Amino acid sequence: MSKHSSSLHSARLWQLAPVALLACSVSAQAADPAPLSEATTQQIEAVVKKTLDDNGVQLFGYGRGGFYSASGNQQKGQYQLGGDLQHYRLGNEGDNYIEFGIGKKWDLGGGLKWGTYYMPKVYNGNTGTAQVYADITGLEFAPDLTLWAGQRYHRIQDIHILDNWLMQDGDNYGAGVDGIRIGSKARLNLAVYTQGSSDNSNASSNNARRANFQLRDLPVNPGGRLTLTGATINGRFGIGQNGNALGLLHNQADFLLPGMNNSLFVQTSTGHAGLDGKFYGLDNAGVAQAGAKQTRIAEVIDWQLGAFGGQALASYQTVEPDNAAKYKDTSIGGRMSYGVARNVKVLLDVGITSRAIDGQATQHLNKGTLAVAFSPDNKFWTRPEFRVYLSRFNWNTAAGAANAATFGAGGRSSATTVGAQVEYWW
Repeated sequence: MSKHSSSLHSARLWQLAPVALLACSVSAQAADPAPLSEATTQQIEAVVKKTLDDNGVQLFGYGRGGFYSASGNQQKGQYQLGGDLQHYRLGNEGDNYIEFGIGKKWDLGGGLKWGTYYMPKVYNGNTGTAQVYADITGLEFAPDLTLWAGQRYHRIQDIHILDNWLMQDGDNYGAGVDGIRIGSKARLNLAVYTQGSSDNSNASSNNARRANFQLRDLPVNPGGRLTLTGATINGRFGIGQNGNALGLLHNQADFLLPGMNNSLFVQTSTGHAGLDGKFYGLDNAGVAQAGAKQTRIAEVIDWQLGAFGGQALASYQTVEPDNAAKYKDTSIGGRMSYGVARNVKVLLDVGITSRAIDGQATQHLNKGTLAVAFSPDNKFWTRPEFRVYLSRFNWNTAAGAANAATFGAGGRSSATTVGAQVEYWW
């Protein structure tokens, strides 16, 4: 998922006075055991939001973290066979992560605006930069377009229960134009990238470059939208060739039942282009990496039917590396949520995965997680969510042998983890 600063001009600082006054008021009331009423809280939120909006300040981000434990000296999470769509994340992360974005939008008059955005990140104590870029909108000759440059997310859709964005470009230094009208509703985005990023500079023997397009939200049937993506890669590669990628996504609202949505992904790529539209197999610390011919089909549904919500998928992916045996990954599973009280929901997450490498025994890994979660309401997508979980994993001999350096060490064939975790976004 599932699912974006700068200092204000001194002449406008007075506009932030309401926030300071409200903060003092809240602080003064902290000593009073009587909690703030819901109406008062909503008033405070409205004033703060209006102040930020009036000053063009944007705050956005995501985070997760908590207490993680496992039986014996087994790892606390990340049980998976390595496939793109095989990491069922609930009760299987065992990590701590936060990204905090802050942006500032300046109104230059006449409909013209420009903005700057910065998002640092921290993963298990390691710091980095997720986004740093600027954009401009409202140009007189092209009022609907957004021109941008820098390093940014450029995402379309993910599968939240796997923490995987199946369609995206971005994350590298680049520039592009978004919002080219195609008909009345569809939009075309174009972008170009180099392989560098804020955390990876731009020094590599690949000298890789990438061009991407996203044709988004073509209406094709009642409640149905089609998105097409493409990428072309060129550079100097020690193993394999340049590459190309194509993707198709069909989204259907009210699929089978009102409140149920369906997404069908069909993707293919070659060489050093990834299925998602990004780079694939660039040199690592001076060591040449292989490209691959890849295909993927994934069927995803999500729903909220009264107290019952969730997301589920079935997927099949093939990967044929330039220097190794072809393998096939399958994944079937989902997360279900049922609200048992206003702020309480029970979660069940199940994943059945396999990897079949030509000439080798098929690997199997299955997992199940039961959790109780607490959130502002009991809907599947509501965050923040505090959850307490118990997970069980088991795998066959082939999977243990292939992962002998991690969860399969010592001939193990199963593991149990427990934890308490919070997940939030804003």
